[in-house]
Amino acid sequence: MILASSLASPSTLIRLSLHVLAACVWVGGQIVLAGLVPTLRTLGDEAPRKVAQAFGRLSWPAYWLLIITGFWNYAAVHGSSQSSSWNAAFGIKMLMVVVAGLGAFLHTRATTAASRGVFAGIGTLATLAAMVLGVLLAG
Repeated sequence: MILASSLASPSTLIRLSLHVLAACVWVGGQIVLAGLVPTLRTLGDEAPRKVAQAFGRLSWPAYWLLIITGFWNYAAVHGSSQSSSWNAAFGIKMLMVVVAGLGAFLHTRATTAASRGVFAGIGTLATLAAMVLGVLLAG
């Protein structure tokens, strides 16, 4: 039997649901898009660019929602009173979030296939590192 006291509060439910939803779009979308690129290339030279632009209209709001809910999460768990190792992991996670956003942004501005690939790789690896660190912080 589940006791009501073991359930998340309404604010926790909203905060974590928004954070997970945004992560699904940002992280999952990058992985799905990477898997679709070879097929998109068969549809024409413009298809990957057009799909990437459409993804950007969804992914950038998700990125900013992740940042907002991330700081909300920090405040909710009283991050300043957590252990130094917890706060170090949080700091590294935030660094990875910035690197992920920068990598994704530079990917959209790159002018060569090689630089697009490098920036996409940096952004995706940083995104995955931030996700893993988020799970670590959950305890």
